[in-house]
Amino acid sequence: MQLARLKDAGIFCNARMSARLIKKFCKVDGAAETALSAAMSQFSLSARAYNKILKLSRTIADLDGAEEIRTEHVTEAIQYRSLDRNLWA
Repeated sequence: MQLARLKDAGIFCNARMSARLIKKFCKVDGAAETALSAAMSQFSLSARAYNKILKLSRTIADLDGAEEIRTEHVTEAIQYRSLDRNLWA
């Protein structure tokens, strides 16, 4: 899914998406946006972390075979991010 979506952008994976591509390909619904906003506040995440979570959510959705990023994809990405922060803190 990633290759087909990103072929015109000249990249091959979601991790390489620019801010413009994130806005284009990582749209989330209201519930997912609420979960992401809550995590941003709770964990004091930066804008860079926000983009990383969106890119990871897109990858999780791709692995799930989903065209749209759903709340469960975002919450899974947030869990990975919080694990990452706890390991390196």
